[in-house]
Formats: sequence, structure tokens, C-alpha cells
Amino acid sequence: MIKEFSERYSDRPEHLFFCPGRVNLIGEHIDYNGGKVMPSAISMGTYLAVSKNTDKLLRFQCINFDSKAELHLQESYSKAGKKWYNYPLGVISEIVQAGNPISGLDMLFYGDLPIGAGLSSSASIEVVTAYALSEMFGLKISNKDVAILGKKVENEFIGINCGIMDQFAVAMGKKDKAILLNCDTLEYEYLPFEAGDYILVIINSNKRRALADSKYNERFAECGKALKALKKELDVTHLCDVDFHSFESHRHLINDPVLEKRALHVISENFRVGEAKDALKAGDMASFGKLMYASHQSLREWYEVSGKELDTIIDFCKDYNECIGARMTGAGFGGCAIALIKKDSFTDFSNKLKTYYKKEIGYEPDIFASEIGDGAKEIVINL
Repeated sequence: MIKEFSERYSDRPEHLFFCPGRVNLIGEHIDYNGGKVMPSAISMGTYLAVSKNTDKLLRFQCINFDSKAELHLQESYSKAGKKWYNYPLGVISEIVQAGNPISGLDMLFYGDLPIGAGLSSSASIEVVTAYALSEMFGLKISNKDVAILGKKVENEFIGINCGIMDQFAVAMGKKDKAILLNCDTLEYEYLPFEAGDYILVIINSNKRRALADSKYNERFAECGKALKALKKELDVTHLCDVDFHSFESHRHLINDPVLEKRALHVISENFRVGEAKDALKAGDMASFGKLMYASHQSLREWYEVSGKELDTIIDFCKDYNECIGARMTGAGFGGCAIALIKKDSFTDFSNKLKTYYKKEIGYEPDIFASEIGDGAKEIVINL
């Protein structure tokens, strides 16, 4: 980063920042049903090398993309088509509009997260920008407020109706910790993620998530219909307020097999999150792994947001002796899966899965070993 920045801007950067991506360990598609998610920051993410300039210019460059931009400092900005630099530009616009004066900036970004794979590359670039500006200009924005700012930029500047989980996880992550987060209230707690002899493996199916947005809206609506039916006799606010016993006693109110399946996933997944919390606190990774498999099965059969590619990965994992748990992570219909693999078996696992997946799907997945890492931070540059 220092070498690239020096070549592009003819000087060393004054600062170097990093913000990770994230995975959701368990608790899928229940955040909008009143449930809790369990994300963690990972060791891959977005780097930002940056210096102030006296030219009153914002210069954006990225090692991952050829396009670059140079804009004059002003009080507000508009989204520039579908350019990558809309994400940092939106953050800068929000900070300036809040009355925080900044100088010109020379910026160089680099990300080692696969784009569009559901690992929160957009949240990562938003949060690293906000964190950098807060540190460089003494704005004293807390990491929690950095996450809230990033979500606002995504919703209002970029125009994507996402929740808070991605920005929260990448801003607030801690090494070897999972975050148990209520996305509505932002109440959270850190849980130990002590994998012992196992490592967290991220498997990118390389299947584009073309259906994810439309199916997300469809599932959201289906959950609303199931909840409305149950509320005829149950005093609940969210589907996650319903326990198994109450559901079995009142499922006849739904009178639609598809909506029943959607509700079953939400209720069972919410229960699994509670069991996963207990497993992590007890250091019981074997039980946690079984909950991962059960979560995927529910997403596959009851919520129907998986797909051939993700199912192929999980089916392989079930038959691989040194894997104790695996599931899809994210919205589904492509994107990534995660697995807990014996450290010594990672290379063997990776090679055999690539061969199996290519035979079944026609192309290889990308496989990464990842640590549970810290959230946004500055990296000290050794002069």
C-alpha cells in the first residue's frame, strides 16, 4: 500500500487504515423478524492509505479498479452513477454536511474481499472511510456511531435498503469474538469464539446472487403474512416472539404450507441462536458445528434461499470427516458458505472440495482460511 501510494501520489501516505469484512455465523433471515444475529469480523477487508492535501481536492484511487476520480471540496455531493467511489464519497458528504470541516485528501483503497460475495465489501469501505476521517480530523466519532453513519450512507446516498448488521460487525468486531446483536435496539454482547484445533473457512461459491434482492423482499412479505395470521390469537410483535409450543398450537391460523415453512425457519433459527450462544460460552465447538448444519438445512428446506451451488458445498462438508459444521451465510442464492475445518486439513479440504465442486457445478469455488479479527483500526506505519 505504501509503495503503490508513493508511486501514484509521489509521497508516502500519512496514515494507513483497515476495516474487515464480516460473516454471519448463525441467525440468518431473522433480524427483520425480531431475532438476533451473530456476526463476526474476519481477517480480510479494505485498506485505505491516505494523506491530507492543500489543493482542496478529494482524490480517489483503488488498486482493484482502473477508474479514479478528483473532486473539489464542497458542502455536499451527489451519487456518481455506479462508480465504486460512491461509498467513500457518501461518507465524506455525510461528515461535511454534519458541520465537520475537512481538508483535501489523497486516498488509495485496496480490498482483498471478493466483490459481491456477501462478505460486506461495501460496509467495509464505508466504515474504513468514516473511521479514517474521525481519526485524522479529531471528530471523535465512536465506532458504534461510525456503523450508524455507514448504514445511513448505504440507505440514503447509495440507495440500498440494508440493515445495520454489516456496518456494526465491521466497525465493532473483536479478535476471537462473535457479536450477538439485536439489530433493532443495537443491544449487543461479545461471545468467545475459541475454535481450538479448527479454523473458520470461507467458501465463495462464485455464483452471482442475482435473485437475492427480489427473494429477500418476497420472504420479508411472507413472514409478515404469517405473523399477521398468528396475531389473531397470539399477543406478539415479531415472529421471533413465538416459541415452538405456541406455534404448534396456532399454526392452523396460517393455513398456507409455504407460510408455515417460512415461520418454522424463523422460529427454529431464533432458538438455534440461543443454543449457539450457550455452546460458545461453554467452548463447545462440536455443538456449535451441529447448529450450523441445522441452520443450513432450515434455510434450504423451510426458507428456500439456498441453491444448488451452496448445497453442493454443504453436502461435501457433511461427508468430510475433519469438518464439524458448515452453512450458507448471507442472503443466499449464491455468495458464500462457512465451515469449521481442522487446521491441519485445510489444504486437503480445499483441494478435494474444488475438485468435487467443479465436477458438480462446472467451475471452482474460491476458498479462504480466515481468523475472527478486530474491527476498524489504524495500522502503524513504520518510517
